[in-house]
Amino acid sequence: MGILFDNFKSWKKYCEENDFSLHLPVLQYEITQKGRTEVEIWQGLQLAYTVMKEAVKTGLTEDTTSRSGMINNGGKKVYQHAINVLSPEFKKLIARALAAKEVNSCMGRIVAAPTAGASGIMPAILVTLQELHQIDDKKMLEAMLVSAGIALIIERNASIAGAVGGCQAETGTAAAMGAGAVVYALGGTIDQVFNAVAITIQCMLGLVCDPVAGLVEVPCVVRNASAAAIAYSSAQIALAGVGAVIPVDECIIAMGEIGQAMEDRYKETALGGLAMTPTGQEIAKRVLISDIDILEE
Repeated sequence: MGILFDNFKSWKKYCEENDFSLHLPVLQYEITQKGRTEVEIWQGLQLAYTVMKEAVKTGLTEDTTSRSGMINNGGKKVYQHAINVLSPEFKKLIARALAAKEVNSCMGRIVAAPTAGASGIMPAILVTLQELHQIDDKKMLEAMLVSAGIALIIERNASIAGAVGGCQAETGTAAAMGAGAVVYALGGTIDQVFNAVAITIQCMLGLVCDPVAGLVEVPCVVRNASAAAIAYSSAQIALAGVGAVIPVDECIIAMGEIGQAMEDRYKETALGGLAMTPTGQEIAKRVLISDIDILEE
């Protein structure tokens, strides 16, 4: 299929009519529309996955203190902390999401999946999934293609940009991508994959984008962790055969409608929400003064 599907319904129909796995139409789209060979696409996916793994490792082993001071090795602290509220596996998921996103906040190398602001979610989900279930790399790369297809349709019918649709568009999309990837990699049906996406979106609807001091740090980093958790819970629910009730395409239309209705101050402008709290304003002033000092030097 050399075109981008308009919706999940048409993606499912095409796969069923041609007896295709979900990842194949996305692979065909890349070949036809991007002018890449199949070998180049698999190599690119492998590189992206390698960078994701490296971001997780870097965030858990090296210093991730941002210039603003708002980010200070959170992933590492969670990973190493002695008291466990969560299971060891769940704790790793959370720590990895924090770690990879903190690498982004500290100007490290990441994969925007689908955006830099949500760059901790997919790495945490994929690395933890592969570790838990010993899934081979080929299946993981197929799952990444499926997640790319999910993002393409969300972008087409809603948005993946915080400046357009709020944080639901960034971390919400990344979580939906991750949930779909998990279900696919574990052998779920097309309906189960799409139910995981729908359930995730339902859980993320309405989330505003209110970065303190205009930096993609607070609350962005911790939202990556919570989004990864939502993705895993949605995947578990969908794999059990629990339906989303509201079809995935309708969920995405709702997501787009909410994004359009959201006031501009809640869409990456740092003019509302946490950014406008007294502490948020104090931090913004401090960061601005620091930037001026650096420029004068």
